[in-house]
Amino acid sequence: MNQLIVETQNLNFSYTKTRKDIESLELKVPKGSIYGFLGPNGSGKSTTIRLILGLLKKQSGKVALFGENFNPNTRLKSLNKVGALIENPSLYEHLNSVDNLRIAANYRGNISSERIDEVLEIVKLTHAKKKKVKAYSLGMKQRLGLAISLLSNPELIILDEPTNGLDPKGIIEMRGLIKELNEKYGTTIFISSHLLSEIERTCTHVGIIRDGKMLYQDTVKALKQSKGKKMMIDLEVDKFIEAMTVLESLKKENKSITDDFIQIEVEDKNEITRIIDALRAQSIAVYQVSIKNNLEELFLSLTEN
Repeated sequence: MNQLIVETQNLNFSYTKTRKDIESLELKVPKGSIYGFLGPNGSGKSTTIRLILGLLKKQSGKVALFGENFNPNTRLKSLNKVGALIENPSLYEHLNSVDNLRIAANYRGNISSERIDEVLEIVKLTHAKKKKVKAYSLGMKQRLGLAISLLSNPELIILDEPTNGLDPKGIIEMRGLIKELNEKYGTTIFISSHLLSEIERTCTHVGIIRDGKMLYQDTVKALKQSKGKKMMIDLEVDKFIEAMTVLESLKKENKSITDDFIQIEVEDKNEITRIIDALRAQSIAVYQVSIKNNLEELFLSLTEN
């Protein structure tokens, strides 16, 4: 069994007496993983992170970091091995990135100037290190925030919605950085997000939370397989009636028409080719074929009432 970097057992927390914001949460983050903590807004993701970091006091249950119970006696030792980027980073925008990192390094202690250069290189900001932060794009600011969290060379990095508000270029850059930190440096990364597509592209493991309760926890691969091999596809054709007749002859009875598309269920990708060949044989033009995200459907089925 993999060593667990983060583990909670029967974790409970409430902001008010009327409801439980975190209920009997069992979280297991394996060492060396990129763990996606996924759920709708308001599901308890940020509250869980604050409990893990000791920013909120748990009301019952257990939190363990690096195999040790997290308590006042172990707190500093554990947090020295953790880097965190919670929401938007707090930066001195009138200063450049090097000065921001020096200030952060002074708080941490024992951080060399060489390490400052190293983290700037890791997050690919060396070219802009003398530029004032107020001139940075949002994506560059996020990367600088990540650089600050890397100063102490942490074993675990916790990121709360790291791509929130970023443009497509910034999202791709952040995704690449996360993968590089994990693959090149062996850093365990815990990502809280409501974006299924990013979790699917980036993470090795996933936990799905709703209303403070863990609904699913396993590898991303196991989550995909849990939906089964069948997939839904959308077909855009020029002759709907004729196409429906062809599909009926192929015994495709589970079909519907939505937004000018015919939606059908297929066993695998090879069947898509056979369907297109059958449609073209009847002079039916196929303009577009798109595979529905079955993982998205599973996520919605878990998180929607």
